[in-house]
Amino acid sequence: MPYDDLRVFLETLDREGQLLRVTEEVLPEPDIAAASNAVTRLGDRAPALYRLNDGDGGFYIDKAAVVSRDPDDPHDSGKQNVGIYRFEVKGRRKLAIQPVPMHDIAQHLRKAEERDEDLPVAIAVGNDPIISIVASTPLKYDENEYELAGALLGSPAPVATAPLTGLPVPWGCEVLIEGVIERRKREIEGPFGEFTGHYSGGRRMPVLRIDRISYRTDPIFEHLYLGMPWTEVDYLIGPNTCAPLYKQLKSEFPEVQAVNATYTHGLVVIVSTEKRYGGFAKAVGTRVLSLPHGLGYAATVIMVDEDVDPFNLAQVMWALSTKMNPSSDLVRIPGQPIMELAPQPDHPGIIDKLVIDATTPVGRDRRGSYGNQVHDLPEMHEWLGKLQRIAADVAAAAQPRKGI
Repeated sequence: MPYDDLRVFLETLDREGQLLRVTEEVLPEPDIAAASNAVTRLGDRAPALYRLNDGDGGFYIDKAAVVSRDPDDPHDSGKQNVGIYRFEVKGRRKLAIQPVPMHDIAQHLRKAEERDEDLPVAIAVGNDPIISIVASTPLKYDENEYELAGALLGSPAPVATAPLTGLPVPWGCEVLIEGVIERRKREIEGPFGEFTGHYSGGRRMPVLRIDRISYRTDPIFEHLYLGMPWTEVDYLIGPNTCAPLYKQLKSEFPEVQAVNATYTHGLVVIVSTEKRYGGFAKAVGTRVLSLPHGLGYAATVIMVDEDVDPFNLAQVMWALSTKMNPSSDLVRIPGQPIMELAPQPDHPGIIDKLVIDATTPVGRDRRGSYGNQVHDLPEMHEWLGKLQRIAADVAAAAQPRKGI
């Protein structure tokens, strides 16, 4: 069911016994970190914890809907972006942001810096859960997150105008931070306990200057725990990563049946498909790597038959065990882009990607007879001369006649 804002959602959780209230006073470190870590270990029905990792480089805002616009086309609502990006608090008016190069906000920042401009942003903390879902969905560059939110809600998503930047922000957010990402300014951000289950190191990242903060009475600060899967971020991102990948593949390959990109934010993607002909599954697998999410995240793609459920790992392992021939079913593609948070590359941001074809083999097309070559007919040369003479007569007749 749709909710008006975060508070109505929390009230619903409370009524259904899915909200834990810790009434004692706690410290940001280590209490909130330890409690957030513990609640993810309570199992699939773990409740929400009312109101991160001990190795984090500082305090983080990590579940905020960040709104920005394309500086080259600010009036195109399709090119505006609502995304979830993390911020490290660096001071009273300073945040460090990590814009992964594959994400829309990184493109906005690049364009702003090319224009020698700062990039205005609005950071909405504490939102209706639908906003968090669409903000973490890998849409195409010119697709509007608020339109997707409206589709999920069944009515237009409520949007307000930020008082300083004029950006469209989620109505009813608990805290709204407005400012600019300062052009060509970088500071060390991190380490941070990532969704990969590893810590990222400290790296130079863009800096955001805070110019205005607005908030509701007694605001609720909404946080997101990341760490060794499965944690809250996996449940948040998994389903809304599968859906756009499926839709994008299905539009080009109707044979695709299902896509599972729930494992560690889609670093591994499993696709089930029917096949038109030999090599078809490999072609679909390589296409995954050039889709918006696949470019930065998918490192391994596993292709299975249409009767294998990609969400059933027992079936997937059966397909890998009995249908994959290492001599011909492994497609390695070198020098591919991947987000720098992925810990497995030798050089951050570049990796060799792998497509594994675990589908039932389809034989090569045998309708042709390659041992019986087509030859010129014996009469061809006679007819060649005849046609050349006719063509010459036609050309001569077409010449303009000279006056007498």
